Formats: sequence, structure tokens, C-alpha cells
Amino acid sequence: MAQLRQEVDPGEVGLDAKALDRLDQHVAHFVDEGRLPGFLVSVARGGRVAHLTAHGRRDVAADLPVEPDTLWRIYSMTKPVTSVAALMLVEEGLLSLDDPVAAHLPAFADQRVHDGGEGPGPRTRPVRQPVLIRHLMTHTAGLTFAFYHCHPVDALYREAGLESAVLPGSTLAETVEAYAKLPLQFEPGTEWNYSVATNVLGRVIEVVSGRPLDEFLAERIFRPLGMPDAGFQVSPEQASRLAELYGDTDDGRIEPIPGLPLHGRPRFLSGSGGMVASAYDVHRFAECLRLGGALDGVRLLKPQTLALMTRNHLPGGADLRTVGSRPAHDEPGNDGVGFGLGVSVVTDPARAQAPTGLGTFGWSGVATTTFWVDPVHDLTVQFLTQLRPRRSLKLYPDLKRLVHEAVTG
Repeated sequence: MAQLRQEVDPGEVGLDAKALDRLDQHVAHFVDEGRLPGFLVSVARGGRVAHLTAHGRRDVAADLPVEPDTLWRIYSMTKPVTSVAALMLVEEGLLSLDDPVAAHLPAFADQRVHDGGEGPGPRTRPVRQPVLIRHLMTHTAGLTFAFYHCHPVDALYREAGLESAVLPGSTLAETVEAYAKLPLQFEPGTEWNYSVATNVLGRVIEVVSGRPLDEFLAERIFRPLGMPDAGFQVSPEQASRLAELYGDTDDGRIEPIPGLPLHGRPRFLSGSGGMVASAYDVHRFAECLRLGGALDGVRLLKPQTLALMTRNHLPGGADLRTVGSRPAHDEPGNDGVGFGLGVSVVTDPARAQAPTGLGTFGWSGVATTTFWVDPVHDLTVQFLTQLRPRRSLKLYPDLKRLVHEAVTG
């Protein structure tokens, strides 16, 4: 069984073991206080894992510990994987970043954009330019999420039954058709709004490749890279390793909540947030990105494509906080951080909320999972737990600060 293991002592790769212990202790107190079930954190430098800690419980009621081979719902950490798959098709000449989405999904023809008003009949107008593939990958398409509650188009998503970003009981194709019937929030390419765009991208991959999304990712990414547990479902043999999903309560404790329907192939294959993976799988994928698109003799992307993916593509070189006027994204953690093709990118370390190297890229999931690659310090880091909080634990800035403090050379 493939599982992540510590390969070197921290000092051998220029990391301070005592600082890494402080990182563990900082997160462990959330477990001790009953605010997290358990966690796994790994820090690799130069591709070698120098720190690996599994602490707490993957299932609190059953008293099952977090293990290196525990399986995690990684939710939006699926987005970089889907984006890599799309870029592979771009390299093969089957797709272009400047293709109109409607060239592959005709339902997106004649798209309209919100032009004022609220309720079931807001004013709309035709878009000046069509939604392009690059707009999906950069979340500049004008799509949204129903749960924001800060724009009239959000309300239209809720009225259409898209509260959880999927039509209940529908397929990816059916849900994407529903997105296409709704107006955009803004003119494509002009603002940034984190959205259902990667689900649309997943459907484009299906149409262009002629393969269901789960099969394409398995054949072209998971098996070639050696990611044995990554996918959209868990087998009966894997089921005992899957961590329980938790939410927080009014008194600050945690309780089990429903998660992704992973037992059996899901009807809705979400390229936006449908994956399950182990720490080993996440590390393999992140290392492939760190190394410019190849790992252990397997190349997914050319180095220049990977460089394009991890460059800021926001209009005018803006960051996530200043581009457009989306209230949902007006938070300190978005200062100094831009967005590439499926990943966030640090554009100004001096303004970023936590110390990190220029060009650091990665992404997080709603169950408090995250990974990042710091090319300046040659770091690959991941943090995995299973908590969907209603309020932020503010863990990510602390994690990045504590990892940064561990770098000695």
C-alpha cells in the first residue's frame, strides 16, 4: 500500500525541527479543545518529506486515529487537478484557452449578463465577448455560487435549485446546462469571482476527450502519476480509511455531517470539488507541479505550460481583493494573491497575510484542506483534516507562518 513517509531529518534539508514541532503543537491544541477531529501535515523540501505528523482521530466516535494512509475529501483541491487535465488537452491541440466555451457546449451561446435589477426578472443584456476557456480557469467568467447572498445573480442560482452548485439528482451535463441558462454577474474577463466555473471546465473535458471526467482523470493523471487512492469514489476495501466529515456547532464543538456521496460512482462528477485522496496522492500531484509538470519520468505538462498555469492572470495584474468589487472576496487573506489557471499565486509577499515566497501557488478545500508549493524555498506542503466550519479557524495563515519560520537556509 502506498503511503506518505518521512524521508529525511529536517536539518538535512535546511528546516528547523523545533519550529516544525511548534507547528504541530499549534494545530494539536485545536484537536485537544475539540475544535478539530484530527489532522495530517507534511512538509517536503527539494521533494523529500522532512516532516510528517498524523494526530487526532479520523473518526471520533469510533476512536479511529488519523494514519498516513487516511483518505480525505479534498473538495476544491480538485480544481487544480481538473485544470491540469484541461491544459493537457490544450497541449494536444484539442482545446485552446481562447476557445469560446460555446464551441464545445452550445448551451453557452447567446450568453447574457446582469445589467441591473433584482428578483426573478432582472435586466440583462448580451455579453460583449463570449466566455472563453481561460475565463473558466481563472474564475473570470462571470459565473457564481448560490451561497454568496451578495448579488442578484446569486439569488437566481438559488431559485434554479443550485444552492449546492448541483441540481439534485442530476449529472454534470445536466447541471452545466442549468448554469448556462442563467445570466452572468459581469462581463467575462473583467472581474474575479470564485464560482462553479471548474464544473463547466470538467464538462468541456468530457466533451473534448469523449470520456467521462472520472475516467479521463484516472487514465491520464492518477494512474500515470501513481496516485492509487485518488478518485471520485471509495471502494469497499478503502472505506475503512475514509475520514468522517465534521461541522462545527454553536458552542464551538464539532459533530458529524453528511459529506460527498463517495460509496459508489456519483451521478454528478464534480471537477470543482468531487475528489477523495490520500496524503500520498496529494503529495505526488503537488510534486509534479513543483517539478514543472513531470514526476518520476512521467510528464503531464511542458514546463512552459506549468509556468503559464502558475502565473497571475487577473485583469491588470490585480490581486483577489482588488479585482472587481465582489464582497465575498474582500478579506485580508486575498491581499497580494493573484490567480493563475486553477491555482492561487502569491504576487506580492510583502502584502500577503502570511510570509511566503514570491510565486507560491496552491489551493484549498472547504473541509479545511490545503496544499501549496513555494518555488523560492523549494517547499511542498499539505494540511488535511475534515471540518466544514461555519466560521473560519484562521489556520492557513498560521500554517504558512510556522512553516516559513522553519526554513533555516
